[in-house]
Amino acid sequence: MIRSILLTLFQFVFSVFILAQTSDTLRAGQPDSLRHETKKLINNSSLKNDSVNKDSSSTALLTDTAWIALALNYKNFTQLVFTQNSFFDFSSRAILLKSDKKEFHGKELLFYTLIGLLLFFAFIKISFPKYLLDLFRVAFRTTLKQRQISEQLVQAPLPSLLLNFFFLCTAGLYITFVLRHYRLAVNYNFWLLYLYCFVGLAVIYSIKFVSLKFFGWLFNITPTADGYIFIVFMINKIIGIYVLPFLVLLAFTDNNIYEVAFVFSYLGVFALLAYRFILSYGLVQNQIRLNPFHFFLYLCAFEIVPLLLVYKALLLWF
Repeated sequence: MIRSILLTLFQFVFSVFILAQTSDTLRAGQPDSLRHETKKLINNSSLKNDSVNKDSSSTALLTDTAWIALALNYKNFTQLVFTQNSFFDFSSRAILLKSDKKEFHGKELLFYTLIGLLLFFAFIKISFPKYLLDLFRVAFRTTLKQRQISEQLVQAPLPSLLLNFFFLCTAGLYITFVLRHYRLAVNYNFWLLYLYCFVGLAVIYSIKFVSLKFFGWLFNITPTADGYIFIVFMINKIIGIYVLPFLVLLAFTDNNIYEVAFVFSYLGVFALLAYRFILSYGLVQNQIRLNPFHFFLYLCAFEIVPLLLVYKALLLWF
């Protein structure tokens, strides 16, 4: 079977080779005169065709002279095409549409302020992750000794300072939202009011820090005063972190979501302040055996009365 297939293939190739050789022989044996005549006939036919085409085109140009008159009135053919085209109406008079200038007065500056606060907190969290972890451990572990709390304060002054500044920024903005919510100082600029709240908080806590340091030195209870200062600023740092997501909700939501965010925000702030009082009383009670009534008088004098004075000043000035 394989031998027959190979034999058939060989016969086919051989026959093709013989036919190709025969055609080449016939071409080689063709007379030169016949080939010359053939070339001459081809050249004559091509010349006749060219002359016929030239005659027809020249006749068309002579008969169609309307384009010359149209082209004389225009600078170029592009302008002619646009003018004659029905889809480009350049000859009609332009329509003048008058409209008032639209100005947008949104919350762009507030948005960028909140983005800056978020980035600032992200920088603190990335740069000092251990400090934040220790901060929450100390805040919610009441069995930690006072000496260890003082060591935490001394060993990390830079993140403590940054978080105190962060508290002033977020708490000042939150107080501004609260004043606007209760329609206090509505006639004043939002950012000017925010500046007043920021500066007011900074002044209040600066006076409190200096006063506690002075009274601690005066009554020879410096360790107790330092521990109390640490607790106050520790809870302030946590409040600054806690109100940050609520600032976003208070700034860009309304209706039910706004009301829920506002309620949860001040409930959390009040809970943290109450927890600060509990920690402070436990510290003072263990150190100097203070009477609860005396501690209540202290709270009224240094915690409640300053807030009432600030509220009264806001009502009178704004």
